[in-house]
Amino acid sequence: MTADDPRPTEVPADDPVPSPTQTGPTQPGPAQTGGPAQTAPAPAVQTRTAQSQTEQSQTEQGQTEQGQTAPSQTTPDQTVQGQTAPSQTAPDQAAPDQAAPDQAAPDDETALVRAEPGESVPEGESVPRQVEKRARRVDAVERAEASGQFGAPGPPLNRRNPFLIGLTGGLGVIVAYGIFVGLRNAASILVLIFIALFLAIGLNPAVMRLRRWGLPRGLAVTVMALAVVLLLCGGVVALIPPLVTQTGQLIENVPDFIASLQRNETVSELVQRYDILEKVQSAVNAGTVTNALGGVVGGAKLLFGTIFNVLTVIVLTIYFMASFERIKNAGYALVPASRRDRVRLLTDEILTKVGAYMVGALSIAVLAGISTWVFATVVGLAYPFALAVVIAVCDLIPQIGATLGAVIVSLIGLADSLTTGIICIVFFIIYQQIENYLIYPNVMRRSVKVSDVAAVTAALLGVGLFGVIGALVAIPMVAAVQLIVREVVNPSMEHK
Repeated sequence: MTADDPRPTEVPADDPVPSPTQTGPTQPGPAQTGGPAQTAPAPAVQTRTAQSQTEQSQTEQGQTEQGQTAPSQTTPDQTVQGQTAPSQTAPDQAAPDQAAPDQAAPDDETALVRAEPGESVPEGESVPRQVEKRARRVDAVERAEASGQFGAPGPPLNRRNPFLIGLTGGLGVIVAYGIFVGLRNAASILVLIFIALFLAIGLNPAVMRLRRWGLPRGLAVTVMALAVVLLLCGGVVALIPPLVTQTGQLIENVPDFIASLQRNETVSELVQRYDILEKVQSAVNAGTVTNALGGVVGGAKLLFGTIFNVLTVIVLTIYFMASFERIKNAGYALVPASRRDRVRLLTDEILTKVGAYMVGALSIAVLAGISTWVFATVVGLAYPFALAVVIAVCDLIPQIGATLGAVIVSLIGLADSLTTGIICIVFFIIYQQIENYLIYPNVMRRSVKVSDVAAVTAALLGVGLFGVIGALVAIPMVAAVQLIVREVVNPSMEHK
């Protein structure tokens, strides 16, 4: 067969024919475009090509077992007569930029569970299960590294654990009991602080009035403090001389008073019928005298304790008045900014009502002092001005102050004469009823804007619940509650 014969050259039967797995599709080279088909390579060349491809297949099979994709190989000996053979690619191989159909690119879950060197993946285990186990191992390692030498912290306690609930409840009971014991032990000091703060709030309107007159706050507080101290000192000075004098006269007149009682037929008959003298003599013994002396010592302690408490209240009141604005601003800072302006307005109004209550109480005390001065002058009691000051100072104490002043004046009247003492007792009983149920409610209604029924009810409830402190704050508390109900509760109910 000549070279010019157009028929293709037949391959001998003994020559190895490349299988489809070894030879890719034939692509025409540049010289073959439009020309006759080229002859196949020589048998020797084909043999070397088959051997090379067999070695490549073995290498690729080993790489596939390790989970890797072999790149495409090009036979270096497939150049015949200046032509390069096409790249040989096995059917189960993928191109460098794409994966084979049965060997897709590994996803994230497969990458997470791929065994590390020296670690085997259990057969038959699902991929999500392997992912979960792998994530747990990684998380445990990270927590152990972050926690240091003592290992990773355990899981948080369940808040619904019965032990945790019981422990929290027990600690709460212990803390509440400790607070209760502390407040009970410090009750006397807390009462003094509360009274001083209340007086500072009540005197603040007067301080603001002095500031409007051009005085700085420090000087205005000093003026008010001096006025309060002078008022108290004036009351004490006015009280001591007549009290000492009248007490001495009462002691001197006791024998004459007893003799006059014995000469009285009615009294003598009562004494003989009920053996009053024998009972009095049996009661007066050494033990009674000792108890009386102990009572004198206790009275002295009470006197000095009262003086100390009064001085403490005065000092605390001065401090509170001096730093009143700073205390208010510190309290307003605790309120959210969105509600601060409204809270400021409501609080200022409540404080204004407390000041108005103090003004009303001073007015009632002055009225009581004037009434006592007129009565003492008409009856002929000694030291009428001093007695009027005593009544005015005592009347500043709600509910019990007027009674205390009435007892003092009545004792002085009894020291003068029995008739005068009885007249004093009757006068103060009548005056207290008028003050409690007529003067007090009307003054408080005009100053604090509290109704008569609310004022009387609040005063009685305050005395019954908290004594003097309750009577002191009852009216301002009612005024504050009325303001909050009118400005906060009622509008919210209207919106609903």
